Amino acid sequence: MPDAWRWDPTLFRGSAAYYERGRLPYATGFAEALAGALGLDGRGRLLDVGCGPGIVVLPMARYVTEAVGVDPDEDMLAEAERRAGRLGVTNARWVAARAEDLPAGLGTFRAVVFAQSFHWTDRDQVAATVLRMLEPGGAFVHVSDLKEPAPEPAPSPGPPYDRIQDLVRRYLGPVRRAGQGVLVDGTPGGEAAIIERAGFAGPERLVVPAGEVVTRTSDDIVAWVFSRSDSAPHLFGDKLPEFERDLRTLLTTTAPDGGFAERLPATEIRIWRKPAG
Repeated sequence: MPDAWRWDPTLFRGSAAYYERGRLPYATGFAEALAGALGLDGRGRLLDVGCGPGIVVLPMARYVTEAVGVDPDEDMLAEAERRAGRLGVTNARWVAARAEDLPAGLGTFRAVVFAQSFHWTDRDQVAATVLRMLEPGGAFVHVSDLKEPAPEPAPSPGPPYDRIQDLVRRYLGPVRRAGQGVLVDGTPGGEAAIIERAGFAGPERLVVPAGEVVTRTSDDIVAWVFSRSDSAPHLFGDKLPEFERDLRTLLTTTAPDGGFAERLPATEIRIWRKPAG
C-alpha cells in the first residue's frame, strides 16, 4: 500500500452510482482480445479483484464457465449485479471482500484480473496469494488505460480537468484525499517487480487500440468527478451541494452548450503467467 496510508471502507463511498457513466470505457474489443491472449474457450473460471460495478468482469464472463467479482464496496457489487441483469449475464457472482481477504474459499482460477485496482492493495501479500489461487499456467492480468503515448488531443472544448482539480483542492485541501486518509505521494508504481518477485513470468503486453472521439455532457463530467476516490461525494460533507454548484458553473463557463470532446484512450493489458510445472 502507499506509505503512510491505510485502506478504509470509505475509499469509494458514494461513487458506485457514478462510475459507469463517469469513466471512459475501455477500448471496444478489449474482452475479445484478452480472451484470445489467454486462450479462454468457455471453460474454467475468472476472478476480477476490485471489480467495481463489473466494467471488466461482465464482458469477460462469456469466455468462462464462471466469473467472480470481488470488491469491498457493497454498493459497487450491487451496481455490478444490476448491470449483469441488464446485460443478461447469468454466470457471474459477487463477493464482498478485500484483496487481502483472498483466497476467501473461492477456489482456483484460470485468470485473475486487476483493472486499475492492484495499487490499492498490500501488493506483495496479494500477488503471492494469487499465485496460489491460479491453475498451473494461469494468468495474473492487469488492465488499464494506455498512458504513453497519450492519445492525440480531441477537438475543443475538452473537459477542463486542470481547473476541476483546482476546484477539488479548494474544497478538500492541497493533498490528494483517499478515504479517511491522504496520498502525499500518490499511488505507488513498480508493480512489475512485485509480481515477478511473487514467482510469475512475464509480462506479455497487449495494446487494444481506440482513438474515437466521443462527446460528453456536463452530467458525464460531474459523474467522473464523483466516481473518483479523491473526490468521492462523502468527502465534501455538507458542502457537497455547494461544490457541485461550483463545478457545474465551471463546466457551463467552459462549454455553454454542455458538450465536451474526448478521445478514447487505448487499453493496455499486461499478462504474467504462473509456471506450468
